[in-house]
Amino acid sequence: MTAMIPAPELAVALGPGTPPSERPALLDVRWRLGGPPGRGEYADGHLPGAVYVDLDTELAAPPGPAGRHPLPDPEIFGAAMRRAGVSHGRPVVVYDGGQGWAAARAWWLLRWAGHPRVRVLDGGLPAWQGALTTDVPEPSEGDFVPAPGALPVLDAAGAARLAREGVLLDARAGERYRGDAEPIDPVAGHIPGALSAPTTGNVTPDGRMRPPAELAARHAEWGAVPGARVGVYCGSGVSAAHAVLALGEAGIDAELYPGSWSEWTADPGRPVATGPEPG
Repeated sequence: MTAMIPAPELAVALGPGTPPSERPALLDVRWRLGGPPGRGEYADGHLPGAVYVDLDTELAAPPGPAGRHPLPDPEIFGAAMRRAGVSHGRPVVVYDGGQGWAAARAWWLLRWAGHPRVRVLDGGLPAWQGALTTDVPEPSEGDFVPAPGALPVLDAAGAARLAREGVLLDARAGERYRGDAEPIDPVAGHIPGALSAPTTGNVTPDGRMRPPAELAARHAEWGAVPGARVGVYCGSGVSAAHAVLALGEAGIDAELYPGSWSEWTADPGRPVATGPEPG
């Protein structure tokens, strides 16, 4: 089943005809690189029943040598999910402001932590046609306890090997891959052997995920096909989660390098390539 849920389908799932046990827990994870946090936007209006989850503090550990958005402490992540009403047997829907990156991060973390029923609102909040609310819900405490390891991850050494032995995709913008510009991290360029595959190409102009056949054709150009070993990284493991989501829609399993470029460049001994070629 697709991990994307169209807004009309979500509206039905939230309606009175859906049994309470099947009504999805809603997570609002609006976030943008460089801030400010999305809590202010949430306070101005959100989907009825949605609980705000902060990417920087609840979907990531503090920044450090492991990158700008390391994987969160499972206990902190689990507590945030239970606060939002997430339970093992109940479906979850996550959404953001439309870019899809933050929602994909939440989707990936829940799947990695063992939750089997997580979907992303296709197109994010802009796709929602229903009313918004400023009421802050108080859902019943969920019972979700993370069991990390349900999805594969790469460390720096594994990413370096995969760049040579498989397919390692760089989900950042092309100028950051080439090293033409680096607005965030201390070193410009890419992991040697990685291929430039900006995740922005996986969505249509209105922010919706492209159809599976288009996604499959796009990734086949880089050798990312079903059965191949594929990994993805970005700046700090956020937009790369969106790339993993897109690859999954195309029927391609992919491994995430959570530390990504921000961890890779924290060690000055790691090699760096620049220019349009993998290196």
